[in-house]
Amino acid sequence: MDTQLADWIKDTRHGKEAEAILRKCVHCGFCTATCPTYQILGDELDSPRGRIYLIKQVLEGQTVTRKTQVHLDRCLTCRNCETTCPSGVQYGKLIDIGRKVVEERVERPAGEKMMRQGLKGLMSNKPLFNAGMAAGKMVRGLLPEALQKKVPAKRPMPRTPAGSHSRQVIMLNGCVQPGMMPSIDVATSVLLDAAGIQTRVLAESGCCGAVKYHLNDHDGGLAQMKANIDAWWPMVEAGHAEALVMNASGCGVTVKEYDHLLAHEPAYAEKAKRISAITMDIAEFLAQELHNNTALRDKLAPQVKQAIDRGLIPGKIAFHPPCTLQHGMKVKGVVENVLTGLGFNLTPVADSHLCCGSAGTYSVLQPEISNELKKRKLDNLMAGQPQAIASCNIGCLTHLESGASVDVRHWVEWVAQAIQ
Repeated sequence: MDTQLADWIKDTRHGKEAEAILRKCVHCGFCTATCPTYQILGDELDSPRGRIYLIKQVLEGQTVTRKTQVHLDRCLTCRNCETTCPSGVQYGKLIDIGRKVVEERVERPAGEKMMRQGLKGLMSNKPLFNAGMAAGKMVRGLLPEALQKKVPAKRPMPRTPAGSHSRQVIMLNGCVQPGMMPSIDVATSVLLDAAGIQTRVLAESGCCGAVKYHLNDHDGGLAQMKANIDAWWPMVEAGHAEALVMNASGCGVTVKEYDHLLAHEPAYAEKAKRISAITMDIAEFLAQELHNNTALRDKLAPQVKQAIDRGLIPGKIAFHPPCTLQHGMKVKGVVENVLTGLGFNLTPVADSHLCCGSAGTYSVLQPEISNELKKRKLDNLMAGQPQAIASCNIGCLTHLESGASVDVRHWVEWVAQAIQ
């Protein structure tokens, strides 16, 4: 794609990056076939190719309008188009640049600004979010249906492992997951404990930075990323942490991209590169352990089978791979192989590459599109008549649970329940 970027952007870091991405696009339109918003809305400007054109026009100095902002806002950033694109267009990086530029040039309606500020302030303020979520859980049955769907149902809490091990990994001290579904972090530590590995959650760390960054507060998001690196670096530098293990793929893809996001920061570039290199989804890490340690596999598989046979956990599961896992982190089939290897029966799911509509804050900011995608996803997940649904991202789990007729859990919760 030929580009003639405006003088105010062409020689900047973002301008050079955007131009390189734009020049890779060959207008083929393959991306439209796998774009969820294009499938629903049928508008070329709500497809990756259409949004690329809009961003190109903005960066070439053409007038920026509210209409441009609306079409960019409607993008889920699911990055399915990146998986489809034969030219390797890094659309996710381009949409971040385009949205930021448009945000600086178009005044948002007051209600939208308040909503976005509220989301940034609430979701990345862990004490405030946890207090609000705890209160919501206490009165969940009394809440209006719309609010009730935002508060996860009570789920069994695994027992926290009491042992200690010489092998250690770091787990993210996340923002919303510990308050919404604390059982996920505990279940993760149960699995790692079974493998002889200690889980460390460093109090000085916090939100991965995704919420602020993707709501166009790049400075706020980068500050959170730097704070995490500062918290993790002593353990990483000393060689005491084998990996950063992520059990929320939305956070995982962000931390995996710290190397790119902080490449322009001299004090953090090399550290970020190292952090990204050792970041793994819990499925990747466990799959590696199961491959290298037959004794672990021989221990876990019978425990899972026994729990299924006794009806303690569901054996027939539909798995939803989050977009951040399959299109962002490029981790495909790993969770499925771990689950089937442990004895679960996974039902077939049509269009498993498509987004469920959660997409971080998207379900709040674009509820109509989000709910339509949720309905489609649940129809596909339930077609095989599973006993339960599994996924591995807090946003997807909460979103699907709000409309599902069966139990929805992170897959680590089922395994932890089996082995305890």
